[in-house]
Amino acid sequence: MTDRQALRRGGRMAAGLLLMAPLLRAETRQGVPTFGIDVEVVSLNLAITDPGGRDVGDVTDQDVAVFEDGVRQPLCLFTRERWPISLSVLIDSSDSMTRAMPSVQAAATRLLRTLEPRDRAQVAQFSRRLRVLQDLTSDGAALEAAVGAVEVGGDTALYSSLYIALKELAAQRREGVAERRAMVVLSDGNDTASYVSDEQVIEAARQAQVSVYAIGFRDGRPGAALPETLPTYFLTALARETGGRVYFPTSLDDLDGVYDRIARELRTLYGVAYVPSRTARDGEWRRINVRTLRPNLIVRHRSGYYAPSASRLAVRR
Repeated sequence: MTDRQALRRGGRMAAGLLLMAPLLRAETRQGVPTFGIDVEVVSLNLAITDPGGRDVGDVTDQDVAVFEDGVRQPLCLFTRERWPISLSVLIDSSDSMTRAMPSVQAAATRLLRTLEPRDRAQVAQFSRRLRVLQDLTSDGAALEAAVGAVEVGGDTALYSSLYIALKELAAQRREGVAERRAMVVLSDGNDTASYVSDEQVIEAARQAQVSVYAIGFRDGRPGAALPETLPTYFLTALARETGGRVYFPTSLDDLDGVYDRIARELRTLYGVAYVPSRTARDGEWRRINVRTLRPNLIVRHRSGYYAPSASRLAVRR
């Protein structure tokens, strides 16, 4: 690295730290942190639990270490402040969901009622194609009406619907705004009508930077086993890659509990941010690993992000 390059890099880091200084006090005040668009900041949501899956609420910045491509990153923000939630609810409305739909609608409504005035959500259904019933809004009545308007019928295009929804969510991401961005998707069977692959969906999820909570649902009969057609591996991989979680409820009665756990987790996540030490604007994938320095803690987070490219930054400016 030349002296000129080092000076530029040091200037960017100094600017980033100056902009971040007010955020270091985020735990002692209310408000949503915002980041200057000229400073490259990586933000993460961390779900930290004990081995039994119970939330751990006393973690500090001294208890975690964040690494990007194996290099530890100094944190400029660590907080458990309740940031706004931007939530997308996707409901499988294929023919096989006929029996379960009233319970699914009731559980989804219960989830939406946990949202606060500054939160936003959208509702969509999918069978052969994705249909957005309500765009992102803070209007609770409109969201509940959209859930009630879900109509059952058709095949299951799970991969295509997820792909389109994730692409749209990526386009809707608000630069410089800290918020919890999540998707809750429920499906009871394998894909029968898509034109994209599971690998393409995973890639879209990486780019969208949205935590996916996947619910693989049984057919509602007492004692029924998970359908052989349910893409359990795909749903598990999608949740793991994005820092979400996968659930396989055993009955209709379990749905409320699943949605309740998702709502609770979205409210108890830790927020972390750092200015990457690697400043190359090459558009390459950067892998993130968060380690807990206290024993018996489990942390979940998205697996990484794509660095900005010089061309994208030129367009954005």
